[in-house]
Amino acid sequence: MPGNAKPELLATVFSDYICPFCYIGDLRLERLRSHFDLRINWCLIEIHPETPSSGQPVSELGYSKDRWTSMMDNLNRLAGEEGVTLCEHDFTTSSHKALLLAEAAKEAGPETFYAIHRRLFTAFFEDGLNIGDETVLSGLATSCAVPAEIIKRAWTDRKYEDKLALNQAVAGQYGVRATPTVFFSESARLDGALPFDVFLQQARRGLLEQQGN
Repeated sequence: MPGNAKPELLATVFSDYICPFCYIGDLRLERLRSHFDLRINWCLIEIHPETPSSGQPVSELGYSKDRWTSMMDNLNRLAGEEGVTLCEHDFTTSSHKALLLAEAAKEAGPETFYAIHRRLFTAFFEDGLNIGDETVLSGLATSCAVPAEIIKRAWTDRKYEDKLALNQAVAGQYGVRATPTVFFSESARLDGALPFDVFLQQARRGLLEQQGN
């Protein structure tokens, strides 16, 4: 490894754009880039396929009031650690079309993918936009310079549906029960938005295993 070059670190991440803890996990992965040349295989999965694209109140997710309050307090604490302010999380929506759009955007290259990838998170969790709505998604994609033909193809080409189905199957094979779930290696695994120090520790462990040490 030449000079001050950062070591390449591979990761596979199971994530969904309507999962607030996935947003926190994404921010923590970004912080790892100061330590590693991080290459991520994003396995996008739909955690609530039953949710309508028109959206619904979070109260319909089945959490008790006390449990939901505790989760949101924890979420806001984690967001504060990452320097972001979240809007009130009072509704949820279908992530299906957002996931298809992100899968299609990968074909435009990493810069375009990461632009729409991050914008989907901020649109939902900071701006309170309904990312289940195709019109909203089209506007977000256009603002991120996703080519028009890719936007159109995202919701018409069967291969993106097949990719989501494959991601879901792989998640089952690896016993993914939480989002985000991050693999740096088979044993260096993170389930959920754990503290950044744990991300860094597991990343270093994964790197050693990837290097065969």
